[in-house]
Amino acid sequence: MPKWLIITGLMFIAVGLALQFAPWLVNWFGRLPGDIHIRGESGQVFIPITSMILVSLILTLLINLFHR
Repeated sequence: MPKWLIITGLMFIAVGLALQFAPWLVNWFGRLPGDIHIRGESGQVFIPITSMILVSLILTLLINLFHR
């Protein structure tokens, strides 16, 4: 369990640094075909279906690589 907490913390730090110093690396998120963005007069709804499927596939591959 401590090993997984350390790995998770390091991943959060890496993502935080990427967002701080290289925000153009994640400009694709939410702009893929299949992501839903509805704007109305009183508000907006954003549902990143395709982006979340892609993130899920990447995380699944990483977890399977580290688990074996």
